[in-house]
Amino acid sequence: MTGDLDAAQRFYSAVLGWEFRPDRVGDGSAVAFHHGTPVAGLSALSGRLGMPSAWTPYFAVDDADVTAARIRERGATMAVGPLAFGTGRAALAADPAGAVFGFWQGEVIPDWSVGRGTAPAWLELRTRDAFAAAIFYGEVLDWAGDRPGCCTVSYEQDHVVLRHGHDTVARISGGALEEDPDPLVRPRWHVHFRVPDLEEAMEAAARLGGRAASPVSTSSAGRSVALADSDGALFTVVAPRGSAG
Repeated sequence: MTGDLDAAQRFYSAVLGWEFRPDRVGDGSAVAFHHGTPVAGLSALSGRLGMPSAWTPYFAVDDADVTAARIRERGATMAVGPLAFGTGRAALAADPAGAVFGFWQGEVIPDWSVGRGTAPAWLELRTRDAFAAAIFYGEVLDWAGDRPGCCTVSYEQDHVVLRHGHDTVARISGGALEEDPDPLVRPRWHVHFRVPDLEEAMEAAARLGGRAASPVSTSSAGRSVALADSDGALFTVVAPRGSAG
């Protein structure tokens, strides 16, 4: 969600090399493509809904009303919807720890690539209790169900890992359960995008009104940094370890 769709398209075209096409859900929305593959959606809705600009993961569901009821039954919050929106129904919710997510009932763009193979994007939930979060999302979204095509959930090296087939779709990371909650660090879903060169992406973001929101970190997965776009929405870019400069 963004307050200025045109500015957001210019920003992400320069920083991530995306191209945009109008979305079938209606005016004020666009789908981002990376080398012809759909990556993400942008919608100029934040002002109308009174919400800040932000990246939010949306999970496909069979029945939005059933999903909303499950969320309420488990002490979580329904923030918006479900509402009719273009070719389907959409809703926004917050899990019991406060992390915001969306869900969608309806048509899904073919070949949407988040979490598949060498996809340019993946998801991570950072929260206090990863196990409790995995139970909540598993029950609400039918993870690890018996139906054909359901995702599998496993616990690996202090992370809960969600897979669809052989592809890692999302990770849930927990920690600091024994400490008092930090009011400045709230649980949230982090969206990660791959880039070939970290410094180049950071420089492009700065030119278009964005900024670095964290130090650069290095791990076995590569070098990464959190960025804020020109409207304040946070996201993370990840580059190969050998891409410095």
